[in-house]
Amino acid sequence: MHEHLVALEKRMQQLQQAIRQALTQHDTAQADVLRAELKRTQLAWDVLCSPDGTADNTQPEPAAPQTPEHSWEGRPAREQVREALTLLTVPASPRLLSQVHQAFFSGPLNTARLTTLRRDEERSFRSTPYARPYYICSALTSDLLSPARALLALSTWPLEQRIVGPLTQRVHFLTSALRLADAAEDLAGDAELPQPVQQLLLSYSQNLHTHTSRRPFDLDALRQAAAAELEIHADDDADTRTEAARRARRSLGDVEQHFGNTLRDVNRQRRAS
Repeated sequence: MHEHLVALEKRMQQLQQAIRQALTQHDTAQADVLRAELKRTQLAWDVLCSPDGTADNTQPEPAAPQTPEHSWEGRPAREQVREALTLLTVPASPRLLSQVHQAFFSGPLNTARLTTLRRDEERSFRSTPYARPYYICSALTSDLLSPARALLALSTWPLEQRIVGPLTQRVHFLTSALRLADAAEDLAGDAELPQPVQQLLLSYSQNLHTHTSRRPFDLDALRQAAAAELEIHADDDADTRTEAARRARRSLGDVEQHFGNTLRDVNRQRRAS
């Protein structure tokens, strides 16, 4: 818990600095967004410090609905990616993000728009660090702490959550299976699951060897299979990512902790020598 508290305290300091910068630039809209993020971070800190795990006299903001009633056409790509990543809670490829967005948010992501998104986010972060409530950043490999190919993450996640080790791909698959099964249950209620949701969950169930021809879709079987396998891999994977996160905090600056150690400068130095 100590590491989580330290991370939250650091984030609160960053948000306070970003709010001051926004006010200096007379950007009241951005300052309001940052204040809301600061309140949520403060609430999370209060919950961790509270003996019973709840914050006094404060209620968390309601979660955004997973099935918006309005069209997603025209929304910024980064906002669409954030919604899908928030549902999954693990780094994901543009293809999976598009599938999740189509299934649960009424429209696919244009993956072509994501090819430059991460680079644009990095440029923005380098220019004005922490000026935004969140950034679409890279997952990092556990060995080299370099950007994991085609895996996007949220900057607000703890560093351990953004690191990918040898077992992490499978752990992420199992974790997202559980998240999607829960979201599907909330979405459908007593009704049959929408076809895009069924198709997405079918691809998961086939990879878990739980596919049957029964209807409605057997969410419980999917959850049981994913949870059982996750228990096998979770601890070893967590150890790898925790150790890598310690190295990253010791050796990388803020930019590299979010967007990776590209090794380009090292290669240039070797050629120059």
